[in-house]
Amino acid sequence: MTDSKYFTTTKKGEIFELKAELNSDKKEKKKEAVKKVIASMTVGKDVSALFPDVVNCMQTDNLELKKLVYLYLMNYAKSQPDMAIMAVNTFVKDCEDPNPLIRALAVRTMGCIRVDKITEYLCEPLRKCLKDEDPYVRKTAAVCVAKLHDINAQLVEDQGFLDTLKDLISDSNPMVVANAVAALSEIAESHPSSDLLDLNPQSINKLLTALNECTEWGQIFILDCLANYTPKDDREAQSICERVTPRLSHANSAVVLSAVKVLMKFMEMLSKDLDYYGTLLKKLAPPLVTLLSAEPELQYVALRNINLIVQKRPEILKHEMKVFFVKYNDPIYVKLEKLDIMIRLASQANIAQVLAELKEYATEVDVDFVRKAVRAIGRCAIKVEQSAERCVSTLLDLIQTKVNYVVQEAIVVIKDIFRKYPNKYESVIATLCENLDSLDEPEARAAMIWIVGEYAERIDNADELLESFLEGFHDESTQVQLQLLTAIVKLFLKKPTETQELVQQVLSLATQDSDNPDLRDRGYIYWRLLSTDPVAAKEVVLAEKPLISEETDLIEPTLLDELICYIGTLASVYHKPPSAFVEGGRGVVHKSLPPRTASSESTESPETAPAGAPPGEQPDVIPTQGDLLGDLLNLDLGPPVSGPPLATSSVQMGAVDLLGGGLDSLMGDEPEGIGGTNFAAPPTAAAPASLGAPIGSGLSDLFDLTSGVGSLSGSYVAPKAVWLPAMKAKGLEISGTFTRQVGAISMDLQLTNKALQVMTDFAIQFNRNSFGLAPAAPLQVHAPLSPNQTVEISLPLNTVGSVMKMEPLNNLQAVSSRLQSSNVFTIAKRNVEAQDMLYQSLRLTNGIWVLAELRIQPGNPNLTDLELSLKCRAPEVSQHVYQAYETILKN
Repeated sequence: MTDSKYFTTTKKGEIFELKAELNSDKKEKKKEAVKKVIASMTVGKDVSALFPDVVNCMQTDNLELKKLVYLYLMNYAKSQPDMAIMAVNTFVKDCEDPNPLIRALAVRTMGCIRVDKITEYLCEPLRKCLKDEDPYVRKTAAVCVAKLHDINAQLVEDQGFLDTLKDLISDSNPMVVANAVAALSEIAESHPSSDLLDLNPQSINKLLTALNECTEWGQIFILDCLANYTPKDDREAQSICERVTPRLSHANSAVVLSAVKVLMKFMEMLSKDLDYYGTLLKKLAPPLVTLLSAEPELQYVALRNINLIVQKRPEILKHEMKVFFVKYNDPIYVKLEKLDIMIRLASQANIAQVLAELKEYATEVDVDFVRKAVRAIGRCAIKVEQSAERCVSTLLDLIQTKVNYVVQEAIVVIKDIFRKYPNKYESVIATLCENLDSLDEPEARAAMIWIVGEYAERIDNADELLESFLEGFHDESTQVQLQLLTAIVKLFLKKPTETQELVQQVLSLATQDSDNPDLRDRGYIYWRLLSTDPVAAKEVVLAEKPLISEETDLIEPTLLDELICYIGTLASVYHKPPSAFVEGGRGVVHKSLPPRTASSESTESPETAPAGAPPGEQPDVIPTQGDLLGDLLNLDLGPPVSGPPLATSSVQMGAVDLLGGGLDSLMGDEPEGIGGTNFAAPPTAAAPASLGAPIGSGLSDLFDLTSGVGSLSGSYVAPKAVWLPAMKAKGLEISGTFTRQVGAISMDLQLTNKALQVMTDFAIQFNRNSFGLAPAAPLQVHAPLSPNQTVEISLPLNTVGSVMKMEPLNNLQAVSSRLQSSNVFTIAKRNVEAQDMLYQSLRLTNGIWVLAELRIQPGNPNLTDLELSLKCRAPEVSQHVYQAYETILKN
């Protein structure tokens, strides 16, 4: 009977029985009892109460029993550290046993018992085993050093085990060498700064010698170690490649991929003119092809690695297109990966073959696969110009099948083909328009609308087609709405007389009837463009578009170089560097190919932080303005200006009249104003009759998004607050607030001497802070400060200091007016369900943008019933902006 009987027992209360059996005089009974204990432990029962009884069974010559006891020890030593010390003497004794298997077993178990109290007792036995005459014991001891280093790194270094490990690289036994390399590599990964694996031509030669004789996992350790070595010249690189190449024919796919990694890395150093370079390319193809005959899971891993290799060196597999043709029984994940590689390998030489395959795939039953196949035909057209015509005719054939999802994918890719080859294949537009009614997916509808808008002058009934989409405008997805808005504006610029009503309708739907901020913003921009300068609108909206490239999905070159260094690991399957998915810094070392050296990151010296700010252990630096605002308004906003705000000439404008009257003359009809003087805003929030609007660059000034806009008289100033009480500052009390006068920020301070002696020599410095605030001039306190005397000073500030996120964000003063006078600008106003809605924007001095929606109940002169919504990429400022609005509107 097999040992499975030990797992079938359902007896309860057997601990007492087991205790009796473990203390039996009969060896067989004792062994049976230990087996039962291990079985109970395996299925999750707590048998820690038997610890002393099991440890007593260690004193035996029976190897099987000893293994079982050691297994129990490894599991329970951590929960019973005091009792585990009882086993130390047995370990020490077993490490000197004549049987090498028992010596190795003892040292392996010692490494697995992660108890600090025991480790110091194990140093001496480990030192003996590292120099043991038997290679099996030495290789086991090498791995034990890595485990011990993980428990107590300092102990391992003090005991000199690392030097012994380095000596083992020169060992005569290849398995000992492989384990020593594995142990040193693991220790080096947890301590990237230490130069443990000091690789040089001599040690590399020893590793290459051991490579031929050790086990497959030993070979992987050695190959991974070789991949971290940088040869001194191309001759050494070629020599290593020649000795690694035989590993390509290994039966284990992990060994093959590790060898490919080494060769791909060292090929960077070889001249392409060398005969050997060409030979190496030919040798790399067969092993990669062989990997594709394994089971699907291995195929997938191989394909993900091949995808990287093909992006780096497509010439390796350029003649192997057929192996990537899809088989009927491939799982979908393998099919999709093969398709991707087929497109990467597509060239003029094999495009006919590829297209025939893809057309076949487009008639399959798997919908996802068919979609990808149709997209692939489009990508081939963009990649291989000579095949474009054949691809377009293939796509037209597929459209004729009238299979809904095939038609929709075909229209999406034809749009890209039009972008790549303008004025070449527009004759097919009529066929596309026939399928207009069958489009129900947003991407296909958006693509068709783009085609109609882009080629409106060639389509007689373009206005009718676009109007048919407009009927259900609010039911469309955002993608379709945005595309429809742009297409109708294009149509209007091409045929202004026939489409006035249509463009008014879409602008009204996009701006007044829509709640989507992206759609509203784009609608306002188009309306403003059309109203002020139709010629400029034509240049912007009908500008020549850049040609698109097929290589948009290629991995960025520096990332690709790093991923090549991780072939055969999880990083090569995810196509992400380890730092993107490994938590914490342990084991994540950025790698690059030999010719490229990683640039050292410059560290910024910390400056000072505002008084009273809590010191953070590791404060986060606030991201750049671009990161925070992103594409909030679809405007290209430059980085924050470093230096004092520039003085800009200004012109008088009606209070932010967003749409002006230009569109009125263009349309012959007066639309309702969407900003500025047309609003009957509450008196407190009304904009002044004229506002200095700096002239800036293009659309970014549309919403007055310029820095350095001066505060008008009457702007709100927060009352002074005590920042530093006298008790904490040896008698000096500091109160203060921040103000903005004519665009300049200053800090108004009140210093009070509450001590008994005179105070002199005042100075101030700022730490790094959230807004980049720094003194623009020294602190001027002209006379000594006598006891009980108070002095008021205004210190000018600038915003060119270092920016660092503080917790909490202190005294957020860069806020809005009642509301205009405090630099909160009204972008637009709407009335929804008898409520006035103000849309506003404000910018803090550190480049953070905040967009606000203020809902005001009509007939509410005291502004008591307000609702404020904010949109900002730095959510932590929100509560302070809320407070600022409340304070300003109530004062």
